[in-house]
Amino acid sequence: MLYIVLILVLGALGLVVAALITAESLWAWISLGVSVVAGILLLIDWWRRRRALRAADSAEDTADASDTEASDRADRAGDAEEADEAVGTASSKAGRAVEDTEDAEDPEDVEDIEDADSEDEEIDPAASTALLASSGELDDPDAEPAEERAAAEDVRIVSVLEDEVVVVDERPRYHLTDCTWLQTRETIPLPVREARELGFSPCGRCWPDATLARRSRERAEA
Repeated sequence: MLYIVLILVLGALGLVVAALITAESLWAWISLGVSVVAGILLLIDWWRRRRALRAADSAEDTADASDTEASDRADRAGDAEEADEAVGTASSKAGRAVEDTEDAEDPEDVEDIEDADSEDEEIDPAASTALLASSGELDDPDAEPAEERAAAEDVRIVSVLEDEVVVVDERPRYHLTDCTWLQTRETIPLPVREARELGFSPCGRCWPDATLARRSRERAEA
């Protein structure tokens, strides 16, 4: 189209030159007509190009909209899959919880738990002590006697007394001289105050703290 316009423009220019040379107005009018035709063709070419650009822009916008819609659909599909997975996970957890609850509520298990609780309630501290004694643990001559749990007031009194107690070498307790645990063991006499200062603790068989504190109170009252 542009080539035709260029040829028409050149033709119009030639006609103008001919009109000037021959002094004929006809050539000038023909040149004017050719110029108008060239202008019309130029406008038609511009309009066609503009229409093509609009069509290309519209096609590009449509393609972008299609891509966006496809992307949105893919995102929605991914979200739906994640939601399905979450629902499935929650359902499986709920199923396991129900199964665990049913297992926990099994009558046999409940009976076993109740039997175990009743057995625990039937155990008596005195009976457990008797069991220990029957096993020979308390009757073992080499077993260390338990520590006396004396009252705080008795401990305070004993801590300043000079009453004699006895200890056994390499043993942690101090005893009254008539303690049954001593038997034939070699003993070392010490004031009870000094025995406590050296780190010895009272025997749980002969109760030296309670006995000596009671004797000290009796002497003070007399």
